[in-house]
Amino acid sequence: MSANTTTQAASPPETPGQGGPDGGSGQLKAGLKNRHLSMIAIGGVIGAGLFVGSGAGIASTGPGILLSYALAGVLVVMVMRMLGEMAAADPQSGSFSAYADRALGRWAGFSIGWLYWFFWVVVLAVEATAGAKILNSWMPGVPQWAFALVVMAVLTATNLFSVASYGEFEFWFAGIKVVAIAAFIVVGGLAVFGLLPGTEAVGTTNLTGNGGFLPHGVGAVFTGMLTVVFAFMGSEIVTLAAGESADPEKAVSKATNSVIWRIGVFYLGSIAIVVTLLPWNDTSVKGSPYVAVLEHVGIPGAGRVMDVIVLTAVLSCLNSGLYTASRMAFSLGQRGDAPRAFARVSADGVPRTAILSSVVFGFVAVFFNYTSPDTIFKFLINSSGAVALFVWLVICFSQLRMRRIIERETPERLTVRMWLYPYLTWATIGLIGFVMVYMFTDADGRTQMYLSLVAAAIVLGASAVVDRRRKAALQG
Repeated sequence: MSANTTTQAASPPETPGQGGPDGGSGQLKAGLKNRHLSMIAIGGVIGAGLFVGSGAGIASTGPGILLSYALAGVLVVMVMRMLGEMAAADPQSGSFSAYADRALGRWAGFSIGWLYWFFWVVVLAVEATAGAKILNSWMPGVPQWAFALVVMAVLTATNLFSVASYGEFEFWFAGIKVVAIAAFIVVGGLAVFGLLPGTEAVGTTNLTGNGGFLPHGVGAVFTGMLTVVFAFMGSEIVTLAAGESADPEKAVSKATNSVIWRIGVFYLGSIAIVVTLLPWNDTSVKGSPYVAVLEHVGIPGAGRVMDVIVLTAVLSCLNSGLYTASRMAFSLGQRGDAPRAFARVSADGVPRTAILSSVVFGFVAVFFNYTSPDTIFKFLINSSGAVALFVWLVICFSQLRMRRIIERETPERLTVRMWLYPYLTWATIGLIGFVMVYMFTDADGRTQMYLSLVAAAIVLGASAVVDRRRKAALQG
């Protein structure tokens, strides 16, 4: 790929199972089935944060947290529509990183690709530790670090075997999450209307009482949005996975078209049950709102049931995080923005070097979580905190340029189109910019933004060094 990527014409769509247009050392296999991709798309928006982290948002915002979820949901829907437009027209293993490379320049593809990889390898450590804590509570005789090691090792082996094994694991993990949320909404909905034994219809008492719908004012909606935004990170995974399916265009189109109901049902629907059924300032809601609801309606062993569901969500996120980080590393290797070894694949089409390199960093981060939780590990967490916003912003700017390139070169590939282009694209850019600026008004958000900008500056500096060396090599 030439350095002057902004004027480069759209390349033909990547053949499913093959490397990208820049070549590479191997080919990925089209081992994911439609049912795998469907569950990856659905499960990608259901993380452990929904089951546990949502309690803090409810406590700080009140019933108005529904507006926070709605605003963040609109943001995700817009971004996914833009990404879907590009992915359906030109499937790439590196997804938005590859599009940024072509639309904005190599610096953009390099920077956002490595930042995204960094985000997910840190997530590996977070989720492995979270899973280890749950398992340790069941078997306290085994140390947490041992459980973290076992969980990481098992899922690494799964990803090393084949992409189909990743898809199969994720199919069942996501399936459990979907069934759990669906059952929660049904049971909670019946309780809201007083249709379960021992319950009475609550109406809007908890939505308008206890200080009203916005007990902490309108500003709390945006503060709550800071927490919610990062819960949606993972929606874009399906666009990376689609490249390893038999029909990537169809998979991407289906995923982007369904993102509205997925967010509406799983997030807004379940959170609406919580804040309608229980007072927002109930202490049990702050701990684990889903456990609080289940105990409220008399479900026996609610805490243990939720532990199992949260563990499933953790394993799902860890599984997808390892897959996502490795495929981004593979794409960077193909484009010469990472060691070429990352682009090598096994006979089964698995980028094992990219997987092992990603998991090694994950193991190192797990180590720091136990040895330096308040220093090194805290720095890793905070410095990756705003990456989601950086990724979404780059997707928006890439789509502005890519649309014109695709319309000029291969207009028949525009099977998915961003609504009201370019006006909604610019509106989304404005909303993302607002959230980024608002982060500076929040203590935790300000720390995350500063450290994430430091991480971005380091990666941008590395991009400049790599580009200089690349040009020197070509001239030499």
